Amino acid sequence: MLDLAIIGGGPAGLTAGLYATRGGLNNVTMFEMGMPGGQITGSSEIENYPGQGPIMTGMELMDSWPEQCKRFGLEHVMSKVLQVVKNEDIFTLTLEDGSKVEAKSVLLATGSVPRSAGIPGEDKFFGRGISTCATCDGFFYKNKEVALIGGGDSALEEAVYLAKLCSKVYLVHRRDSYRAAPSTIEHMKACKNIEEVTNVDSQEILGDNMGVTGLIVKSKVTGEIRQLDVPGVFVFVGRDVLSDSLKQDDGSYLCDVNEATEVIVDLKMRTNVPGLYAAGDVRIDAAKQVVCAAADGATAAVDIIEYLG
Repeated sequence: MLDLAIIGGGPAGLTAGLYATRGGLNNVTMFEMGMPGGQITGSSEIENYPGQGPIMTGMELMDSWPEQCKRFGLEHVMSKVLQVVKNEDIFTLTLEDGSKVEAKSVLLATGSVPRSAGIPGEDKFFGRGISTCATCDGFFYKNKEVALIGGGDSALEEAVYLAKLCSKVYLVHRRDSYRAAPSTIEHMKACKNIEEVTNVDSQEILGDNMGVTGLIVKSKVTGEIRQLDVPGVFVFVGRDVLSDSLKQDDGSYLCDVNEATEVIVDLKMRTNVPGLYAAGDVRIDAAKQVVCAAADGATAAVDIIEYLG
């Protein structure tokens, strides 16, 4: 019987494991399919994590985290959790090999993954001019031109953010209207250095050994081909939240989720189910930053210690 089962080994899960074990919980296990660290380990440049010096890679940032957690007793099981159910006060986790684990509390810290736009060159140049985080990477394109693909609220908000840093932002969208709130659209249109490139298909992302060099788009109306010469392309076509392990046999979720299946939590990362917590990108209103995910994990662990009493 575990005191705490942590599902996910990114910044939120690792920090929760550190705080929970150091705070006195004896049986804490983190379930992570691969090596701990999370998506950030794939980032080539990070310079906005507090307390760190010059630009570093995501792998360098996360390198010492797992070892620090293990010193205080955090166990790591390299397995996927398929489902979490609760009977009375006990949670049961079903692992991919069919085995089951019981726990008094559970923290879901599985995060989310950005959807791919499916454009040729997108995978090849990811991390070398292709980004899914304007807050993380926008600074590297200060006073340069960039392209942003997307048409929802997040895409337009990120375009406005980039417009404050970049000399020009090409907002590329496959439709001639946006799936965003009117106020968000109005805010975007007020930015003089955002050029709307709408009703187009993104054909290919160009690049060389140094990274991205441009984006080719094709008009759906005239068939005209246009090349946008930019060193950076930001892709915002949605994210998939990894909350499937909370889905029950009848198709419902163990706790309350929103339409995007993001887990609804309070300020202490508590769900509406006692003993079940969520932290990091899998929860509602997540900032999708390493420092915020880590803070979520710490917040959840402190309350879990109190919950278990």
